[in-house]
Amino acid sequence: MSQGIEFNRLMLDMRAMQMDAMAQPKSVAPAPELGQSNFADMLGQAINKVSDTQQASSQLATAFEIGKSGVDLTDVMVASQKASVSFQALTQVRNKLVQAYQDIMQMPV
Repeated sequence: MSQGIEFNRLMLDMRAMQMDAMAQPKSVAPAPELGQSNFADMLGQAINKVSDTQQASSQLATAFEIGKSGVDLTDVMVASQKASVSFQALTQVRNKLVQAYQDIMQMPV
């Protein structure tokens, strides 16, 4: 029950920060140079890669289940474990980001 309350508080804090950011005047930030990517782009690419790994694992498992030739059980299991490990790693990154956000929000101003 307390996790639901903490999540709601977190969402309210994020919305309040969004409203504060939207109320501030826009400043012109320098454009990133070619070859550089920002954190949001890198995180999005990581999420997409995890999603692709999970989809490939699912497709391989389905192909094995319907009896397609050339699909080996060991390949299915390796793909499944890769998808599982990549998802667990992404979950840990998310947990660290949430913890960092909570630490920042608890800092005295």
